[in-house]
Amino acid sequence: MMRAPAAWAVAVRRPDGVIEAKSHELPRLASRSRWARIPFTRGVMVLVESMSLGFRALTWSAEKAGLEEGEEEISRPQIIGTMIVAAIVAIGLFALLPVFAANWLTEDGSIAFVVLDGAIRIFLIVGYIWLISRSKEIQRVFQYHGAEHKTIHAYEAGDPLTIESIQRYSPRHPRCGTSFLILVGIVAFFVFLTITGLPFVWQVASRVLLIPVIAGLSYEVLKVADQVTWMSWASRPGLWLQAITTKEPEDPMVEVAIASLLAALTDEQADEVRARGPVAAGALNALVDLAEDGAGAADDG
Repeated sequence: MMRAPAAWAVAVRRPDGVIEAKSHELPRLASRSRWARIPFTRGVMVLVESMSLGFRALTWSAEKAGLEEGEEEISRPQIIGTMIVAAIVAIGLFALLPVFAANWLTEDGSIAFVVLDGAIRIFLIVGYIWLISRSKEIQRVFQYHGAEHKTIHAYEAGDPLTIESIQRYSPRHPRCGTSFLILVGIVAFFVFLTITGLPFVWQVASRVLLIPVIAGLSYEVLKVADQVTWMSWASRPGLWLQAITTKEPEDPMVEVAIASLLAALTDEQADEVRARGPVAAGALNALVDLAEDGAGAADDG
């Protein structure tokens, strides 16, 4: 999946070996909502939208990659239900479990309590990601994650989008959602330090009620880290975590990432990429098919 300023796209290699891409127009949140231009609130909105797009992309790609004839497509209510269950599990595991564990191990409301709560939260985040990374299926997902980052590196550097030129880059990227994830755990620690001394019931409630505040703060820190050199340290924990969440991709995976990037770009931007030099053939074919599908839809309309 790729997100560009004016659109988002997803590409997948079907069982027959053909790459299929899908693109949707989607201007930046800041141009669609004035709330998305306000610091702190924009971070929460970006997080919600990113989760929604991620589920849509995964659902579509899963259907194209493995849907057999006669199987039913995943419905919108099923997607929403999955998101709700995932959110509840995430809150229980990463927000509530650490605070109850810290309360069992030390006195609630103390500095040691907050430190232990934060340490357990970071351990759970990293441990959970490491644990799921043992799965072969997740390993492939992380390889595609690496292909996505490598392709973005090459595009931003102005290189031709050939597999050879892209494979020279690192699979880690500072503007990754992984950086946001680990930064949330770090920011949460400092936020909860400010409410040390509150009764345990309020400590528990704060872990849920302050999620939007922590998400908003984390987004602003990550945004500054990307723009201000001396703040780049804030991205480093995320880059370290990407040692788990990104893997060196195979060449066919890079080809899929190129197709997704091209599908997310405007026609002018895609033309500029072609002017740099050769582009992986499979990715170009997917772009041609996408254009034909779009033209067919316009004719039908």
